[in-house]
Amino acid sequence: MKKTVLISGSSVAGTALAYWLREQGHTPVVLERAPAQRRGGQAVDVRGAALTVLRRMGLEAEARALANHCDGMSVVDPAGNELFRSEEFALSSGSLDSDDIEILREDLVDLMHAKNDGVEHLYGDSIAAIHQEDDGVTVEFEHAAPRRFDLVAGADGLHSNTRRLAFGPEQDYINHLGTYLSVFSEENYLGLDRWQTWFNDGVNGGVVMTVRDNAELRIFLGFASEPIEYDHRDTAAQKRLVAERVTGFGWEVPTFIERMMKAEDFYFDSMAQIRMDAWSAGRVVLVGDAAHCAAPLSGQGTSLALVGAYVLADELGRTGDHALAFARYETRMRPFAEANQELAFIDRQTVDPEESARRTDAVKDLIDLDAEID
Repeated sequence: MKKTVLISGSSVAGTALAYWLREQGHTPVVLERAPAQRRGGQAVDVRGAALTVLRRMGLEAEARALANHCDGMSVVDPAGNELFRSEEFALSSGSLDSDDIEILREDLVDLMHAKNDGVEHLYGDSIAAIHQEDDGVTVEFEHAAPRRFDLVAGADGLHSNTRRLAFGPEQDYINHLGTYLSVFSEENYLGLDRWQTWFNDGVNGGVVMTVRDNAELRIFLGFASEPIEYDHRDTAAQKRLVAERVTGFGWEVPTFIERMMKAEDFYFDSMAQIRMDAWSAGRVVLVGDAAHCAAPLSGQGTSLALVGAYVLADELGRTGDHALAFARYETRMRPFAEANQELAFIDRQTVDPEESARRTDAVKDLIDLDAEID
């Protein structure tokens, strides 16, 4: 039985889910709070089973053409003295000679979005209430008139509104990892050539890396802290918070902070994970960060989103019983999600960078889509 599915969130998980649901004959409708597709963000990694998903979407070649390439990394101390260098691996992505694809989040979403021509998208709105009945779900929106769907999928990230409405308050599921991270883009005024430079004082720090064929930089600034109360919509206050915390560094960091204050695509959030006993409640199901955010420290969020979207749609294509499909989806995905979450707990201050990269590479093939399907 084919179903209408409201997908809340149009980033990686939501866009991929819309594609695969339509491939299974279902009718997805994508809801996005922002007025248009979101821009900006960091370079993300597609590896292991997620590469299989991208290949089955017919997007591998296009993604590789847009891939970000890195020739190596270095680590410097707060004064800018080089402590470590490698041309074999990078902390952000593992081994540099792997088959993985590193690509800007917005480029990846654009590629998938182009595959969803004809899929209904509702921009500038969000879910206000969810009313579940035996034969469907009535959804109230903040702006649009109520509509009825067979299922609702929450693909709306770490601070999922869908999760809050269907499962309860965020504090019941979020696990703060003691770090806050910001990212913004800048022209490559440093003249870096396919390179990453990491800096830290054992507590606070960040990384600067090249993207878009060296034309741009992505600059990350982070600091350790217990949970902080701040206005998620007040970007200026968030920038001041970062500037106050990331202090005592020499090298280029004071300039990074100056440029951050003028950045138009600044992003800031806590490093946190979502841990839940179940990813579905009745006719509502969660996918990607909304279900099992592993935090950027894991380097696996995008791969989890792609694989999760594929597996969820695959299971809904196998049976008309959504409860059975949701249970099978979770059985297949939970071990993979939990293994990836553990990567965030690698102490990169004490673990050799090569060992850190090896651990990241080891997780990428824990789910074998070809074997499961065949």
